[in-house]
Amino acid sequence: MGGDHAPAAIVAGALTAQREHGVRVLLTGPLARLRQVLGGLGAIDEVQVVPAEDNLAMDEGALASLRRPRSSAAVACQLVRRGDAAAAVSAGPTGGIVATSRLRLRSLPGVERPGLAVVLPTRPGRTVLIDAGATADPKPEMLVQFGQLGVAYAQTALGVSAPRVGLLTIGTEPGKGNKFTRRAHELLASDPPHGALPLSFAGNVEGGDLLAGEVDVIVTDGFTGNVALKTLEGSVRFAIAELRGAVTATRTARVGAFLQRRGLRELAARLDTDSYGGAVLLGLAGTVVIAHGASTARAVTSACLLAADLARGEITEKITQRLGGRPAGRGGIFLRRQLLRAAYRLRAWPIHSRFSHSGCTTQSSRRSALTSAMRTR
Repeated sequence: MGGDHAPAAIVAGALTAQREHGVRVLLTGPLARLRQVLGGLGAIDEVQVVPAEDNLAMDEGALASLRRPRSSAAVACQLVRRGDAAAAVSAGPTGGIVATSRLRLRSLPGVERPGLAVVLPTRPGRTVLIDAGATADPKPEMLVQFGQLGVAYAQTALGVSAPRVGLLTIGTEPGKGNKFTRRAHELLASDPPHGALPLSFAGNVEGGDLLAGEVDVIVTDGFTGNVALKTLEGSVRFAIAELRGAVTATRTARVGAFLQRRGLRELAARLDTDSYGGAVLLGLAGTVVIAHGASTARAVTSACLLAADLARGEITEKITQRLGGRPAGRGGIFLRRQLLRAAYRLRAWPIHSRFSHSGCTTQSSRRSALTSAMRTR
């Protein structure tokens, strides 16, 4: 139910992935409405629908994951968690999908925060940018984890055997950048902690190197990564519009464009966002692909194929191996549950008053202990 063209484009793209590529899909959303769309496509009994009467609106942020616990995105993540699906795909709001996924799917061992990975159309191969918006204000140590997530993604989805990692900052020299990036550079250049596999760190890269293809993985914080990604998207749209105007301005230009039609067609295919599938939320115990909000049916098909490829490639297992399989970091709903259990195990404090010399314990003392524990958190 997520996306500007939902549910028609979502259903059509998922149906194409199943019919033409053999990817079995489940649809989550209002049963009657989805069956109506499937009936219009002549596929009333081809795709299984899992009921979910609520959905995340495109203008909703991270808090929507709490306000809408039975949204179509939440139900999809729950299917992954139960093992009824190998991956979840959504074109809904990025903030809401990230928050819902973190709430429904536990983090992999050694991952403090998930990272959002996107593929950039570089030459000769493609480059992974992570994080593109999942964690806006991470700690420097998290960028090392993002590097591990990006390397696993490059190996699984792009077929790069030994990905080289670069850090996005304002200069290529090791000392360039703010305190955050300088510390991240030190950590990336050091030996990995907790038995994790080593990274092939190539040093700093600048914004002008995003499309240069000099490294296979570029790590950054979610705020910078999201700004960089949207800047690139706007630049590509501007360049394509200018190129289209230039090749159709005169008769001579049109003849030249006709003679170069093969090269122009290849360029258009390389810059076509519908063929990339979307961003992948890495670091959770389940694959989540977040497609663009304006995704067409073709883009949804690509997202389903990407999710299926990552699931077959066992991306989550590779990430766990790269991080050494150490215990999960702090955070998430599991810490909250541990705090609740610990709070209820606290010994009740005696309440002394002028009416009782021996003291007494009441239920309110247990509530007070629980409140103190939650405030301390």
